[in-house]
Amino acid sequence: MTAQLNARGDVAVLVPAAGAGLRLGPGGPKALRLLGGEPLLVHAIRRVAAASSVRQIVVAAPATEVEAVRELLAPVAPVIVVAGGAERQESVSLALAAVPAEIGIVLVHDAARALTPPQLIESVAAAVREGHPAVIPVLPVVDTIKEVGPGEVVLGTVDRSVLRSVQTPQGFRHEVLAAAHAGAAGALTDDAGLVEKAGLPVTCVPGSELAMKITRPLDLILAEALLPLG
Repeated sequence: MTAQLNARGDVAVLVPAAGAGLRLGPGGPKALRLLGGEPLLVHAIRRVAAASSVRQIVVAAPATEVEAVRELLAPVAPVIVVAGGAERQESVSLALAAVPAEIGIVLVHDAARALTPPQLIESVAAAVREGHPAVIPVLPVVDTIKEVGPGEVVLGTVDRSVLRSVQTPQGFRHEVLAAAHAGAAGALTDDAGLVEKAGLPVTCVPGSELAMKITRPLDLILAEALLPLG
């Protein structure tokens, strides 16, 4: 059954899904790799559509796959599909152009974080709604982190208490994200990084272990095990 989005919602979610995903190995665009018999993108969109304040979803697909992605997602949720760019930043900008100005909150989400729970999407949106210009979900860093110099010699141990692992969706006031992309001087893979460069604060909210990024073949195996939980 196709999910119904909230016509009175104040959130648009952009999903850049035009990347090749080379670290995942051969097999086509990463967002279309299978997890439990369905593409990662389908899993991701299903969970985004289940978030109660989402009014619009825009997917930036590989230019040669726009119609195929549109047909793939039609049974899942009402989704706008646009052709993505060569770089992630360009894909986000192209997707953002499809969002009407009256939608005040825009989230940018990775299709590779296919098991992200709707509750996390709502948590990020709520923090933006409370007045923060930019919000990112994070997890504490649990590994010991070493700073390494030339010759792989350890220079020191980084204080992990001040470090965080960043997830998506990243949330923004619409005008903040639009201005950040309009003023971008170079390609970045992190939209919050653009806002940081613009001098605006970026606020953290607790992330979710289920929002893991599926990047390597091992991640697919882990995601298969987590699928019943998500």
